[in-house]
Amino acid sequence: MAKVPAVKLNDGNKIPQLGLGVWQVPDEQAASSVKEALAAGYRSVDTAAIYGNESGVGAGLRAAGVARKDLFVTTKLWNDRHGYDDAHKAMDESLEKLGLAYVDLYLIHWPVAGSAKFLDAWRAMVEMKEDGRARSIGVSNFTQANLEQLMASSKVTPAVNQIELHPGFAQRELRAFHARHGIATESWSPLAQGAITKEKVILELAKKHGKSPAQVTLRWHLQSDLIVIPKSVTPARIRENIDVFDFELSEDEMAAIDGIKEGVRLGPDPERFGK
Repeated sequence: MAKVPAVKLNDGNKIPQLGLGVWQVPDEQAASSVKEALAAGYRSVDTAAIYGNESGVGAGLRAAGVARKDLFVTTKLWNDRHGYDDAHKAMDESLEKLGLAYVDLYLIHWPVAGSAKFLDAWRAMVEMKEDGRARSIGVSNFTQANLEQLMASSKVTPAVNQIELHPGFAQRELRAFHARHGIATESWSPLAQGAITKEKVILELAKKHGKSPAQVTLRWHLQSDLIVIPKSVTPARIRENIDVFDFELSEDEMAAIDGIKEGVRLGPDPERFGK
């Protein structure tokens, strides 16, 4: 069973560097996917209220029989719940669906373009951290401007910013800002919805190392000091995605992947995406 290294967050807590994402996984399928992942050695699962599968994730966590202290569970606050009271209620709803007393990481899912209500949500989340319902708190899809606005309003800096990130859309400027402020970077869509696995350099390195293109790409994320949450519902692929700790990419190989032509964002643009 693979042993996944942990990343220390700015609040002292630790998050496994590789976890299971469950975006677009139906609720009825989430339980089996989570159980399969935990059997393969995963200890981190990333869900969200808007995914509609928190109940299934919770069922999978219980079915796996792994001690709660050994799990790292992330969920997220959706855009229509950014009010202070709404955020508190949304957290309680998520905990009930998950069947948990707390989550390890609670994220504001999107900043919502043209709105500053996320500041009210953040104020509520600081209280959730204080009362123990969230061990760590952070954000997702925040731009540097969003982060600066949040940090100017609060003494608590987000532990994580989860953003679209993959070779060809490496978000280097935002990652540098994160590093200066002690914010961990977490990659969603780490395989660019599969597109990156067709890149010539990735294919060549996969052949050289006897690994799949997805494994090479995930290795790039890990060696770039990123937290990564590949999504799959296929048991063989779930196991494949965590089987990335028995090889390393050289500096030259990492540089070759870094040199992939800069592409475009595949998901919504945070500066335009709203309710």
